[in-house]
Amino acid sequence: MKKWILVLLVGISITLAGCGNNSSKLTGSEPPETNIQVGDETYQTILGTYCWTTGSQSVCVDTAGAEALLEGKSPIVVKPGEEIQIVMEYEPLPNEFHLLQTIDGEETEVEVEDHRFAAPEEKGVYYYDYGVWWMDEKQENVSNGDAFYAFALEVRE
Repeated sequence: MKKWILVLLVGISITLAGCGNNSSKLTGSEPPETNIQVGDETYQTILGTYCWTTGSQSVCVDTAGAEALLEGKSPIVVKPGEEIQIVMEYEPLPNEFHLLQTIDGEETEVEVEDHRFAAPEEKGVYYYDYGVWWMDEKQENVSNGDAFYAFALEVRE
C-alpha cells in the first residue's frame, strides 16, 4: 500500500511524495542535470516538472512551463540551422523523450535524432520544454521517472 503526502508551495510548485514497493534503477534524489551543447560551449537547462522514484521513494514536483521558468534569464545565442546537442550524463538514459518548441504562443514538436536537433532558420527567441521518461521495461505504460527541462535559444545571424 502506498501512502501519499501532498505539500503545496504557494505559487511555486506542488510536491507529492510517497513510498511504495517500486524498485527502479534510478538513483539520486531528483532527475539528472541536462545540458545543451552548441559547438564547444555547454549551457545548463532548468529542471521543471518531474516525478522521480528511487527505491521505494517517489517525489513529484509541478512547476511552470519554459517561458515562466526562464523569465529574466538570457537565451542561448545560436546561428540559423546550427546543430544543438542535448547532453545527459546519466545511466540509464531515458527511453522516451519529446522536445516542444514555443514561439509567440505557438507550440511545435521538434524532431530529435541521436540527442541532436537543428536550431530554427528564422531569427527570434524560441522556448523549449524537453520531456524525458524512464519507462519500465517490464510493465507497459509505467514510468519510473520523468522530467521536463527548460531552455531558450535566440537565433541570430
